[in-house]
Amino acid sequence: MKRHLISAGDLTKDDALLILDTAEELARVSERSIKKLPTLRGRTVVNLFFEDSTRTRISFEAAAKRLSADVINFSAKGSSVSKGESLKDTALTLEAMGADAVVIRHGASGAPHRLANWVRGSVVNAGDGTHEHPTQALLDAFSMRRRLGGLEGRKVTIVGDVLHSRVARSNVLLLATLGAEVTLVAPPTLLPVSVGTWPCEVSYDLDAVLPKSDVVMMLRVQKERMNAAYFPSEREYSRRYGLDRDRFAKMPDDAIVMHPGPMNRGMEIAAEVADSPRSTIVEQVANGVTIRMAVLYLLLGGEISQ
Repeated sequence: MKRHLISAGDLTKDDALLILDTAEELARVSERSIKKLPTLRGRTVVNLFFEDSTRTRISFEAAAKRLSADVINFSAKGSSVSKGESLKDTALTLEAMGADAVVIRHGASGAPHRLANWVRGSVVNAGDGTHEHPTQALLDAFSMRRRLGGLEGRKVTIVGDVLHSRVARSNVLLLATLGAEVTLVAPPTLLPVSVGTWPCEVSYDLDAVLPKSDVVMMLRVQKERMNAAYFPSEREYSRRYGLDRDRFAKMPDDAIVMHPGPMNRGMEIAAEVADSPRSTIVEQVANGVTIRMAVLYLLLGGEISQ
């Protein structure tokens, strides 16, 4: 593996499978009464979050602590960053602290890439702007593999606000690497201009795609990133692109439903679908800790002791 994890596109198939297989081993450890491993004792992991994210930050913190690393949580709000300190100055501060890994979430696409030029430790992208979120794609692939077996040839449908979704981009890249066939379904206004260069198909008709899907991943409509009218109304969006009970019934019996969270219940996904036994939404959160343990373990060169 490379020194950093900035894009899902940086991972070869062997890299991706190594992370998934390592996570499988670590999941067994998580089932023990004592969940801690001494593998990264003496290492320092910094969580550098310029955007709010309870779920991802806690997940990375739990992952690092289970591997016995020291964790520093650095929130940009109320810090010198909010007083105008640049990302480079912050990076130099982290470097002086001897950070072995920096987990960064930033509102600007490309921020983790720039940070990687300024620190000696490993940089993990925990979401940058509308660009990427590679560990989310890895935990999604891990969740799919646990439910379905292999991913080779599986048909994965990703539905909704692709334009603002770093999760969609990372999933498309990783799933294509792992041999799955991805179809994006969204209104034309919620697809990026560059989508024609992505390794996936595009459809505007959710009802036509559902019966052929092994996995249906619903994306949150990111109202906070929308400053224009991307669709006529929430009701109209839900009518055409929401996963309700009737659409759920069109899916194959063994197909699963996913959502990266947080959900707009009743808009992109009906509550009864989100809570059904074929939904992996709660598992995805638990699997997030395991996958992030695997990523930190592999980047920082720990050892797994049984």
